[in-house]
Amino acid sequence: MVRVIDVRRSGDRYQGGEPSAGISTLHAFSFGAHYDPDNLRFGPLIACNEERLAPGAGFDEHPHSHTEIVTWVAEGELTHQDSTGRTTVVRPGDVQHLSAATGVRHVERNDGPAPLVFLQMWLAPLTSDGAPTYSLARRENLPQDRPDTVVLDLPAAGAALHRLLLVPGRPNPLPPAALRHVHVLTGDVELSPASVTREDNSPPVRLGPGDSARVGETAPNPRTLISADLDAADARGGSGQEGGESAGRPFTVTGRGESTAELLVWTMRG
Repeated sequence: MVRVIDVRRSGDRYQGGEPSAGISTLHAFSFGAHYDPDNLRFGPLIACNEERLAPGAGFDEHPHSHTEIVTWVAEGELTHQDSTGRTTVVRPGDVQHLSAATGVRHVERNDGPAPLVFLQMWLAPLTSDGAPTYSLARRENLPQDRPDTVVLDLPAAGAALHRLLLVPGRPNPLPPAALRHVHVLTGDVELSPASVTREDNSPPVRLGPGDSARVGETAPNPRTLISADLDAADARGGSGQEGGESAGRPFTVTGRGESTAELLVWTMRG
C-alpha cells in the first residue's frame, strides 16, 4: 500500500457559518451543505472546524449524539452550556471534551468583549451507548515546557490529542500512530520522513497557520505532496503500537521562522 502525507491548505477549506450573525467557519471535512465524497473523514476524525465568533455571537441550543466533541480555544473566551446543567467558560489553551453518547444538547457563545477563535473537532466513537460526559483541562494544569504533551486521551475513539511546541530549527519526532492528523495553530513548520531512502527522496512539506496534514493512508486526490511505499519501510523494521497495529513510518516536524510553533496532532488507530 502507498501511504502519504496529504496536505490541506487553510485557504482550501470550505467556508461556512453565518457572517451576518458574526459567525465565520472553515471546514476541513464535508459538513452540512458542503458534501465531498472523497473528504468525509480521516480515521475517526469527522470534523475539524475553525470557528470565529464576534462578541455576542454563537450557536443556540442544538443536539448531538454518538459524537466525541473536542474544543481548543485559541483566542477569546467560549461560554459552554449543556443539558446536564453545566456552564463553563473555556479560555485559550484549555481543552474541552463533551461526549454526546446517546444524546445531549448544548449552547456555545462568545459572551466576552473580544473576538473568539476556536478549533472544534468531532470524532466517531467506537461504541455509541452510555450517558453524556464532560471534561475540561485548564491550560495552567498542562505542561508548558515540553515539546510534546498528550492533552487528551480519548480511548472511546481510539485516539489521543497531542499539543506540540516547536522551537525553531530543532527537529522533533511526530508522535507515532497508524493515522496522524496535524493541524498548525501558530508558526511555520516542516514535516518530513525521519530518514530518506532510495524509495523516498521527497522534499519536506512546509505548513503554516491553519494548514493541516493527514499522515497514514492513500489519498483520493492530488493534494498529496509526499508519498512512499511504507509497506516496504515497515518490512525494514517499522515501529508498532499496542494491539499489533503499525505505528506508521517515523516522521520529524521542525519549527521554522523566528517564533515557537504550536500544533495539535491527533494520533489514531488504523
